[in-house]
Amino acid sequence: MLSNVMIRTFLKKFQWLVTMPVLLGTAVSCTMVPYEPEKATRPYPFELPQGSVVQIQVIPRTDALEIINATAINYKDFDLWLNQRYVVHMTELLAGQTVVVPLDSMWDQSGGTPFSGGLLRYFQPTPLVLVQIQTDEKSPLVGLVPTLPESVRER
Repeated sequence: MLSNVMIRTFLKKFQWLVTMPVLLGTAVSCTMVPYEPEKATRPYPFELPQGSVVQIQVIPRTDALEIINATAINYKDFDLWLNQRYVVHMTELLAGQTVVVPLDSMWDQSGGTPFSGGLLRYFQPTPLVLVQIQTDEKSPLVGLVPTLPESVRER
């Protein structure tokens, strides 16, 4: 049986094995959150209803959203909202056009950005739940069609 002295000696010699991973994990996790307060935006306009859903597909990529406008409608000078939180201003989305919007170009009201996917990520990627277009301050929002990426659909 192990004596208390042997256990204490063992713990003193190898306490760094426990301490170092905890300290390193704390240091890494505290620095990897994408947060820039100077890029904070306005809050989501909860007072505006969603008026319609149009056939504009939004496909999540590793670090971006691929937006495919399958309609005959041009959208100019609008805000694109993700999950009622993150927003990016876009100059145009023409009929039939496909654009790629980097996730790190979208910001929320506290200066946070969505988490992207990838092999070396620290957090789970931000899910694609709700994507909307806001054309002005008073018109109803326009809903887009979130779509799963091909890699997930083939499973």
